[in-house]
Amino acid sequence: MVPHEILLGLAISKLRLEKGLSQEKFAELAGIHRTYVSQLERGLKSPTFSILRKLAAALGVSTSELIRFAEASNEISYK
Repeated sequence: MVPHEILLGLAISKLRLEKGLSQEKFAELAGIHRTYVSQLERGLKSPTFSILRKLAAALGVSTSELIRFAEASNEISYK
């Protein structure tokens, strides 16, 4: 099973790129540091719920949509 940090990081990165956002601009919109975005996207960090909400808002999705997107990535990787 793929670690949840990796799945969430992949989901964040994919959605960010689909929105045409750089890590720097995304970090600014979410109110976090760019290096933290990089760590999240690489699965090195696991965000708190409040950070998860900020990330989702910056991506223009709900927190639950972001989590579902990450979970769907796991299902796709095993098919």
